[in-house]
Amino acid sequence: MAILHLLLIPLRAPMLLVLMVISVYEGLQWSQPLEAAAASGMGQLFSLFWSLECFHALLVVVVCTMPDLLMQRISNLMSASRVLSLVFSLLIVTVGGLYLLHLQVLTSVLILGTTVLLSRLDLARIRVAPPPVLLSGVLGVLVLSGAWVGRWLASGGLATS
Repeated sequence: MAILHLLLIPLRAPMLLVLMVISVYEGLQWSQPLEAAAASGMGQLFSLFWSLECFHALLVVVVCTMPDLLMQRISNLMSASRVLSLVFSLLIVTVGGLYLLHLQVLTSVLILGTTVLLSRLDLARIRVAPPPVLLSGVLGVLVLSGAWVGRWLASGGLATS
């Protein structure tokens, strides 16, 4: 009975299915530069770029699933000293701004972050509230598996199998 309840969660919370579709789309988008790097003989950049994008997706999932815990830790750190608060704020704004604007990942962050937050809201609507670390792990696996499916589809998918 409990397994049936778990299997019906994506039907009761459809934003989980939307999150899976978005992550497949992101995997397709991440594969386009990878194909160009592989064609030009830069195989090491292929795996480095893929690892960076997976880390990026996991970071978005963790920030969106545990905002209260992260904000509590950051505010405790920043309340220790004004200098530390200033340095931390400037570092986050400068590095975060350069990363989001220069690498043109702002749309990816917004789309993935919004979908993760809506998935959390949908799970709360049906009264499924696992601990934040477990939810972060489950949504991270969901996003990475969807990205892997998108990568698999971009590389030929069913045509090469």
